Amino acid sequence: MELLLGSMIFFPMVSSVVGYVIGKSRKNMRDYFADAAAGIEFFVALYLLVIVLHGGGSRIYLEISGICGMGLHFTLDGFRALYACIAAFMWFMTTLFSEEYFAHYRNRNRYYLFLLLTLGATEGVFLSADFYTVFIFFEIMSFTSYVWVAHDEKKESMRAANTYLAVAVIGGLVMLMGIFLLQNTVGTLMFDELISLSGESRYALEPVLLQILWAAGICMLFGFGAKAGAFPLHIWLPKAHPVAPAPASALLSGILTKAGMFGILILTGYLFLGDKYWGSMILVIGVCTMVTGAVLALFSVDLKRTLACSSVSQIGFILVGVGMSGILGAENASAIRGSLLHMVNHSIIKLVLFMAAGVVFMNVHKLNLNEIRGFGRKKSLLHFIFLMGALGISGVPLFNGYISKTLIHESIVEYLALVRMEAVSGVFDARFMQSVEWVFLISGGLTAAYMLKLYIALFWEKNNDTRVQEDFDSIKGNYMNKASASALTISAVLLPVMGLFPNQIMGAVADLGQGFMHVTGDAYQVDWFAFESLEGAVISLLIGAVLYLLVVRVWLTKKENGRTIYVNRWNKYLDLENLIYRPILLKALPFVLGVVCRVLDSLVDAIVVFLRKTVYRDSRLPHELEEGNRFTHIAGCLANGVERLLNATVWRKHPRMVDYEHKYALIHEELSEEQTIIGRSLSFGLLLFCVGLIITVVYLLV
Repeated sequence: MELLLGSMIFFPMVSSVVGYVIGKSRKNMRDYFADAAAGIEFFVALYLLVIVLHGGGSRIYLEISGICGMGLHFTLDGFRALYACIAAFMWFMTTLFSEEYFAHYRNRNRYYLFLLLTLGATEGVFLSADFYTVFIFFEIMSFTSYVWVAHDEKKESMRAANTYLAVAVIGGLVMLMGIFLLQNTVGTLMFDELISLSGESRYALEPVLLQILWAAGICMLFGFGAKAGAFPLHIWLPKAHPVAPAPASALLSGILTKAGMFGILILTGYLFLGDKYWGSMILVIGVCTMVTGAVLALFSVDLKRTLACSSVSQIGFILVGVGMSGILGAENASAIRGSLLHMVNHSIIKLVLFMAAGVVFMNVHKLNLNEIRGFGRKKSLLHFIFLMGALGISGVPLFNGYISKTLIHESIVEYLALVRMEAVSGVFDARFMQSVEWVFLISGGLTAAYMLKLYIALFWEKNNDTRVQEDFDSIKGNYMNKASASALTISAVLLPVMGLFPNQIMGAVADLGQGFMHVTGDAYQVDWFAFESLEGAVISLLIGAVLYLLVVRVWLTKKENGRTIYVNRWNKYLDLENLIYRPILLKALPFVLGVVCRVLDSLVDAIVVFLRKTVYRDSRLPHELEEGNRFTHIAGCLANGVERLLNATVWRKHPRMVDYEHKYALIHEELSEEQTIIGRSLSFGLLLFCVGLIITVVYLLV
């Protein structure tokens, strides 16, 4: 079993290199090889999931010592096996779809190389048993997936890729800082050992240690939140998805954001288990993320950008559930189950929706709603696939999204009931949580509104250009091949099947995650089709219908030459990247820090000069100090002798009068003074520190 566990991580990485070599000469064989590698990975993951299920919760451990000084640690339990299987399934489906999607793309060999490399790195994240292993594969995943965003190598692609990489690198460095703090404070990074710091034992810690733990947790939350797309670090998602190839967008949204959520779950379920203040912070971040993404999606007129902003919003829904799990304490079963299920649901839903968007793009090569409007008419299979994803993410009853959103909503309602009965001493009062509940329902309504906007534009409205609509209708039977159609159909059918059997399928999936998150209480038994359960979904759907009719059809459209077109009324100056991050991080902050460093550097030298001239005065007068050294004295005497000889023989009429001994002494004094200033400067000290740090890192790696 340990060998299979290791193969989940390293088999795709080895296959990526083999596939790249094959692709140098035989491109078709490379495509088949990539399909086979992704398929083998999925079936191995499925086999391990079955083994874990039949093992009654038994776990598999794998340790690889001697790697980067601390070794790599992997483990397999129910939740890890589940998400390893979901990741492998999504890679298998997108790899099958990629063959047709990339038929006319450049750099396909490079794409497949980094596609399989990222698969291995992502599996490494989900199967990690400690923060150090998570960090190693997290960074590998960030750098290999960067190539997806930059694949087209166009100006907008490179800018989005730079944003993605900047967020990933900054997040990774801050996360590493938190890992160092945690290791230095508690002496371990193993998840199972960190659980001892949670609960009542946390209050036995010294206040200073508790503060350090919080600092470490916030640093790691920053890194994981950046990858998950949590507010305010979500800026890369709306930029990366429109320019990345559709199969890559499906994986970026469906799986790579869940790698960030995996880290947040570890922090919440292991290091801060039952901490209501941590849960409150996650809840606030989740609410901001949920609303921001939904509003941006509603305003967008780009198909993939809308789906990208939707991913931000759905991550907010998950974070709300995670936050509620911390606030509810021992009564957090519904919140945890809802969060875990919405992670799974969102992964599969975005696989369906982004691949459907890829079908549109590979036929039309456009994404603007006004240009692709009417493409889906008379395309029944694509219509069915997109409709399944739209209904699922909108939380319509009988679909999977309804189950997870209802559980998260139930956790909010449960908290309100406990507060009224004074059975829980929460950080927030009932009025605030009622506001959170309404924001949750309105965000669900926004989801329904922007998905309805996409659905009607693609499949019911006609294109404003009659000839374009005729071209769309003419390709009703050959818009995707059988392999792509199979991948999309299989993925889409899962959504209603999961929703139709909430207890048998969704309940079993949620059970796999309860042990991972250390849920001790019994889950609240929900009657999925009772009025109390349907109420939240019905309210959200009604809000969505009203928003579509009053906002989308009235305010977000306009008449132009007798035709109705969609308009984006979002002010471009409200872009956080251009408004805050680039001006501050790339311009203002480097300038300010540069000025501070120059001031500190000069301050040290100024203090030294001031002390030498005042307190530490030299005991001898300047003219009494010996000039130069023995070398300058000898060289100067020789040069003076040669000068006198030349004056007596060659330069009789115009003799030169230069005191070389004094000249060389001045040069020596100038060089000595410069060396002294450099040696005492802050810049020189920082330079030596960096050199020492590089030598230490090289030593650890070797």
